Amino acid sequence: MTDTVQDPREAVLIAADALASKKGLDIVLLDVGDLFQITEVFVIASGTSRPHVKSLVESVEERMRECGRKPLREEGTREGEWVLVDYGDFVVHVFQPAPRDFYGLERLWGDAPRLPWEEKIPEASGKSVS
Repeated sequence: MTDTVQDPREAVLIAADALASKKGLDIVLLDVGDLFQITEVFVIASGTSRPHVKSLVESVEERMRECGRKPLREEGTREGEWVLVDYGDFVVHVFQPAPRDFYGLERLWGDAPRLPWEEKIPEASGKSVS
C-alpha cells in the first residue's frame, strides 16, 4: 500500500532520510523556490563511489514510490558521478565528491536558505554486548 505524499516539504524530508539510511554524506536541503521558478527545493548529497551513488538514488526512488511519487526525469545514472532525479517540486542531486566540489551547487545557490533537517539516530536496543 502506498501513501501519497503531496506536501513537497514532507517529501523532501523523506528523500533526505532515504539518503541518510544508505550513508549519504553532507546532506543539504536548499530552498531555491524564490530564486528558481522551476522547482522549490534541491536535496544535495554525496556518495563515495559510483555504486554508492547508485545505491543512494535507488533508496530515494524506492521511498518516493512508497509515497506515491515518480520522478519526472533522471539523468546521470549510467555514469554515477552526478545523478539528478527531478520530482517537479524538488530535485535530488547525488554526487561523487569531486564533481560536487567542481559544480558547487551550494556556492551557486548561496542565497538560498537551508532547510532544517537532522539525521535520525537509530535508537539503541538497550541490550549490552558481553
